[in-house]
Amino acid sequence: MDTLKTQKTMALSGPLTPTRIAGVVLVFVGAFALFCALGCEQKAGLGPSPGVAGATGPAQAVPVLTNAQCVMCHPQQVETIGGRGAKHKTEVGCLDCHEEHPPQGANAIPECSACHSGEAHYELAQCESCHTDVHAPLDMTLEGELTAACLTCHEQQGVEVKKHPSAHTDVVCNECHAAHRQIPSCMDCHEKHTADMEYQACVACHPVHMPLVITYGQETPNQWCGACHSDAYDLLFKTTTKHHNVTCVACHKDEHQYTPACTVCHPDPHPKAMLEKFPECGQCHGIAHDLRG
Repeated sequence: MDTLKTQKTMALSGPLTPTRIAGVVLVFVGAFALFCALGCEQKAGLGPSPGVAGATGPAQAVPVLTNAQCVMCHPQQVETIGGRGAKHKTEVGCLDCHEEHPPQGANAIPECSACHSGEAHYELAQCESCHTDVHAPLDMTLEGELTAACLTCHEQQGVEVKKHPSAHTDVVCNECHAAHRQIPSCMDCHEKHTADMEYQACVACHPVHMPLVITYGQETPNQWCGACHSDAYDLLFKTTTKHHNVTCVACHKDEHQYTPACTVCHPDPHPKAMLEKFPECGQCHGIAHDLRG
């Protein structure tokens, strides 16, 4: 301001020449510009950062950020987490993870271990190699040969496949499960036993992670059994005895390869003396699938 006063005094002293008139105009233009600049700064509220005391007044309260403010600059992340965020949507908000924001903080992206710890799965390195988008944590990318990492979450399946060895034991998890939670059709690798067999029919007998532990319900049709036991099925299909109308599972109940005694259905079929002479039913009647006499 002293400089402006000096310039103004010099400009006004002496006779008014074009040069002096121009100097006066310059002084007033400079003063007006300075006045406007100071007025605009005060109007815009510029000055010390909130919470920092300045020369003009006490410290101001720091405004509280909300998720609604985050979406103003990060709409894609909010849209993703809203649709596929899983527990990252229901259990936490933006500020629970992103506690800092540049330029006031450099650690805007937290470590996964800040929340996830205490379990074997959380001890794995490079979380982002599978969980490529933290805003959709279950949309996973499964690359390479993965088994050990999968079994840190899916322990039961690991126990089954190791306890009951089969061809499935030597297959890595993501060879079948190319995407997380993807359940492939058995027919992607295996041929159908019968033309009418679909996925549910396969797993009704073959639990996927222990396929040689055969299980079946009482509604299992004979042709499904016949796909593997073709000789017995063909004989039973051709016989004209009452066994023709008996289902496989009626005799071979509950446990695969279980063979019941004839007396389960036919108690005391003959006199005691005959049974003493011919103690085995098959001595006279052959086999159950092709009865004689």
